[in-house]
Amino acid sequence: MKQYAKQIRWGAAIIVLIAMTVAAFLLGRAQQARQALPPGAEHRQTRQHVLYLTLDRTKAPIIVLGDSIVEAATLPPSACGHALVNAGLSGASTASDLADFLKQALGANRPFAIIVSLGANDALSDAPGSAEAFAGRYEALLRELSKLTNRIYFLEIPPVEAREQTTPDMAKAVMATIGRYRATLPELARRTGATLLQWPGTQEAPFTVDGVHLNAEGYRAWNEAIERGTALACR
Repeated sequence: MKQYAKQIRWGAAIIVLIAMTVAAFLLGRAQQARQALPPGAEHRQTRQHVLYLTLDRTKAPIIVLGDSIVEAATLPPSACGHALVNAGLSGASTASDLADFLKQALGANRPFAIIVSLGANDALSDAPGSAEAFAGRYEALLRELSKLTNRIYFLEIPPVEAREQTTPDMAKAVMATIGRYRATLPELARRTGATLLQWPGTQEAPFTVDGVHLNAEGYRAWNEAIERGTALACR
């Protein structure tokens, strides 16, 4: 009997050891997978999953798609009976394939309208590309989004200011790039059929927290542009 009990204990110990080894192996594989992801990919996956869960209970929403300015925004709950859904993704630019990001979260759902707010991260890049390259990427995005709805709106790129870590020289350089990018937007609207929403020039400095991300005053102007977009969509 004692020998039998000893065998049981040894068997249990071996099973526990095997389980611990398997768990350690799986944990290591999971950590390797996370380390192999490009910068921002894990956040993108998380945001996409949250967006999927939100859209699963929302029919024909008005989607606001864009970067961290969108992600940090507080949107009205609805407009003309359509829920407003925040599809902001921190760090996003016109090169972020946001059409695929949104399509995977939508599934079979279709939006009533899409409002896009992008461009700041393109201008803030260490090596911002030409205005032509920016417009080409933006046009490709708007054309992909137009396959989902015929109500497409996009905001003029928000300005930056010299504040906190954004020095006057940095702000001047970025605003020069933004100016070149903004100049392409009217023609972009004409080619794609999307509606350009002008940035209200009524905000008072300071309108950002750090030179880039909007404070309450900045969001007052940003919200004004978003509300103009929803009003046009709801006509």
